[in-house]
Amino acid sequence: MDKTFKALADSQRRDMLKLLRAGPMAAGEIGAHFDLTGATVSYHLSILKAAGLVRTDKEGNRVIYSLNTSVFEDLLVFMASFKEGIHE
Repeated sequence: MDKTFKALADSQRRDMLKLLRAGPMAAGEIGAHFDLTGATVSYHLSILKAAGLVRTDKEGNRVIYSLNTSVFEDLLVFMASFKEGIHE
């Protein structure tokens, strides 16, 4: 869970995740939306992958990124567990 929160702490990584809501994209397609070097985009995507927030598939020489929704579901369950202890 620590890696997940670290990955989500950065606004550019959150923006990358928002892009991927529309569907799988190659790293270059993701990078085209940001004023970042390719190396920086790759770094951010590696953080997201290490946190399990994105999956990768190879298509020829391209790496395609997609959301790993199961991690988001786990995160929602974790966050909801705090609400159970709140009494109004």
